[in-house]
Amino acid sequence: MKFYRYLYVGESVTNPAKVKWKLKNHIGQLSIYVICLANGMDQLEIYHCAYLKQKYYRFHPPVIVGISGSYEEAVELVMQMTKESLETTGCCNINAYLKKRTGKGAAYGD
Repeated sequence: MKFYRYLYVGESVTNPAKVKWKLKNHIGQLSIYVICLANGMDQLEIYHCAYLKQKYYRFHPPVIVGISGSYEEAVELVMQMTKESLETTGCCNINAYLKKRTGKGAAYGD
């Protein structure tokens, strides 16, 4: 799994490093929602972490840009990303904003 360098973390997530480790190793019964970059026309997708245990995602890992403890909190993080994108770039292209925020390097760090 690949994680965004400046990962957005919801308030209910107390230990992001532990959550990232569990997500990478497909361990545990977490009640975590992840925000991923979309492959299609959409910009972002929200999944429950159990969805990422499917075999497909072992071979096609998503880029995770945010983690939260509930779906509602994930939606709030997406709204925060949209607001920051609008204030910084003047448009709501979240993918371009996230890439621009990291500079010339990759969009993910781990």
